[in-house]
Amino acid sequence: MVEFGAGTGAVTAPLLDSGARVIAIEWHPGRAAALQRRFGSAAANGTLKVLGIDALDFRLPARPFRVIANPPYSITSALLRLITARHSRMIRADLVLQRGAVNGLLERPPRWFVGVRGVRVPRWAFAPPPEVDSAVLTLRRRR
Repeated sequence: MVEFGAGTGAVTAPLLDSGARVIAIEWHPGRAAALQRRFGSAAANGTLKVLGIDALDFRLPARPFRVIANPPYSITSALLRLITARHSRMIRADLVLQRGAVNGLLERPPRWFVGVRGVRVPRWAFAPPPEVDSAVLTLRRRR
């Protein structure tokens, strides 16, 4: 499981609790260090790897993987190009994106993928709240 924008670990914790092996990518150095401290035992036993890098600099795994992400809206297009590229081995992504971006992606999903709209996420669910509402988009690789 690759988690882009792991932040404080709100999603990382249930992923680890479910038994997933997680690569948590967090660009902000303070948050990356806090993740490492919070989940030190998971990092020590190999179920968590925290990378303090820009999401767009991440080298995709060579084996099949899933993505969980709540990326900064400013990198949505670039991140989607990265994870849905022809060479990507991604099999599924669950993304929290700007609602307008979700609507656009459903009209023209990335090649090799099928998109499904999930729940609407109101702006008040975030701190600080963005100026727009969000929604969950699930992308699954076509068979």
